[in-house]
Amino acid sequence: MDFGIFTFGELSRSLSTGSALSPQQRLADTIELAKLADQAGLSFLGLGEHHRSDFALSAPEIVLAAIARETTNLRLSTAVTVLSTQDPVRLFEQFATLDLISGGRAEIIAGRGAFVDSYPLFGHSTADYDALFDEKLRMLLELREHANLSWEGRLTQSIPGMDIAPRPLQEKLPVWVGVGGTPASFVRAGRLGLPLFIALLSGPQRFRRLVELYRQSATEAGNDAETLQVGAGGHFYAARTSQQARDTFYPYYRAYFEQNMPRPVDHFPRSTFDDWSEPGGGLLVGSPQQVIEKLIEIHQALGNSRYMAQVGLGGLPFAETARSIELLATEIMPAVNRELMGTKTA
Repeated sequence: MDFGIFTFGELSRSLSTGSALSPQQRLADTIELAKLADQAGLSFLGLGEHHRSDFALSAPEIVLAAIARETTNLRLSTAVTVLSTQDPVRLFEQFATLDLISGGRAEIIAGRGAFVDSYPLFGHSTADYDALFDEKLRMLLELREHANLSWEGRLTQSIPGMDIAPRPLQEKLPVWVGVGGTPASFVRAGRLGLPLFIALLSGPQRFRRLVELYRQSATEAGNDAETLQVGAGGHFYAARTSQQARDTFYPYYRAYFEQNMPRPVDHFPRSTFDDWSEPGGGLLVGSPQQVIEKLIEIHQALGNSRYMAQVGLGGLPFAETARSIELLATEIMPAVNRELMGTKTA
């Protein structure tokens, strides 16, 4: 299994001081964490896209280009691109350029987005929430296939046979579909034969049937379901012991829920946090061994070939985030892959 990290670049205020990192410092820290992940042997970095003052990442492709010059192996992607409010042509051009700069390491994870701020900002209506995504995803795939494109749009522009340049270094720029828990989203990804990234907003068992639906839809559309990749990702923090992990991370996780969610909560209780951290829950917080067991549980439920850990939530200090990434790379990742390899050969 491939392992990576992702972040939304949120700017949570400290619960003790009331202040947050500046966007400049948050972006600088993000680049440093990417370098650390690359050096530690992780394979993927994803950056979210948000258009609010409590997030530093509204233009992830620019930050990814900066990271491309500081790393050598990381796959570089959005997590996710809010495709519904993007111009697919401009998006393809940007990621083709990133692919050239990075030596063929660019990817796109396209989604509709849980935050709807970008819809009015870029002149779109949430009434077209699904239709915009569907048309723009199909347009993006046509842009990937054709260096000269003719396209008849309804919610997008029409293109009368024009060059699409530059072309990426990779023969086919990877495009994943990011999904939450809507069955129709799994069906669409399967019918289009696209790899799937699941945001684990709860425990993996909830998504088992949806992944089966995804593979069934792929087969019915004539796609080889066995070759389609499934990635999963969620909130993550590891420390030497479970108690240390929970005690350290809870105040920051609480800040994230109370400040940076699409619908912030008034109070996020410790009891809920602890419940989500237990076996079967969607929150990967604990000792390396506990996280290993949860990752194996996720793989058994979903058959995923990639796991992406969302790191640094709620203003967690850089040093704590870095230590957690090091545990992921040096202890958790090798142990999970040894276990999965043993299962395959048994």
